[in-house]
Amino acid sequence: MAQIYGVGPVLEALRAGSRKIERIVVAEGAVQHRLRDVVDKARKSGIPVRREPRAALDRLAGSQNHQGVIAIVAAGGYADPDELIASSTPDTVLVLLDGVEDPHNLGAIIRTAECAGATAIVIPERRAAHITEAVAKASAGATEYMRVARVTNLAAFIDAIKEKGFWVVGVEASAPTAYTDYDYHGSLALVFGGEGQGLHRLVRDKCDVMVSVPMRGHIASLNVSVTAGIVLFEAMRKRSS
Repeated sequence: MAQIYGVGPVLEALRAGSRKIERIVVAEGAVQHRLRDVVDKARKSGIPVRREPRAALDRLAGSQNHQGVIAIVAAGGYADPDELIASSTPDTVLVLLDGVEDPHNLGAIIRTAECAGATAIVIPERRAAHITEAVAKASAGATEYMRVARVTNLAAFIDAIKEKGFWVVGVEASAPTAYTDYDYHGSLALVFGGEGQGLHRLVRDKCDVMVSVPMRGHIASLNVSVTAGIVLFEAMRKRSS
C-alpha cells in the first residue's frame, strides 16, 4: 500500500478515481472546510473514513506536513514507455527529465505539465526522483492524472521517439536560441536537465535543437521546475496558434 497526504492531493485522488483508495484517515479535531469536502466525497464513494489522533497521522506520513488527512491507496504504477511511443500522434507532447533528483521539483513539474496539457513525463530509472508520497503532495494531486514512465536509458528512448517522428528540444541556459524563437509543432519532446549539472552530454547530443530562457538579472539560471513551466506554456501557446 501507498499513501497520499495533504488536502489537495487527497481530493484529486478521490475525484480522479484512478487508484483504489482503501481508506481515508483524518486527524481528530481537524475542522478545515476542505477536509469536510474530503470526508463527504469519500463517504459518497463508499470509502471508509477513520479518525485518529494527529500523532498517528504524523507517524503514517513520516512528518507533520499532512494537513490532517491521509489516503491509504493501492500502489500506483508507471506508464509503459513503449506504449507511449506506439500511441503517439502529432499532438503528443512528452516531457523528458534528465536526472531531476529533488522530489519537490519533480512534483512541481508534474503539476505544471498536467496544467499545460502535456501527454506524459519520462524519467530515468537511476539517479532521479521517482513517484513518492512527497512527489504526489508537491504535485497538488497532478500525479493522479499525468502519466509518468521510467526508462533505463534516456538517450536510447530519445532515439526511439525520433524514429517515430518526434522533434526533441533540449533546454539549457547556455543555448544560443531563445525559447520564444522555436515553433514547437508536431510530435514534441522537451528535455530538461537535473539540478546543478543540467543535461548529460549524450542526451544533449541527441537533441535536435537547444533553447534557453534568457536571464535579465544577476542570477545565471532558474530552478528546473520554473524553467519547465515557462517553456511548456510557450510551447502550448504556439501549438494552439
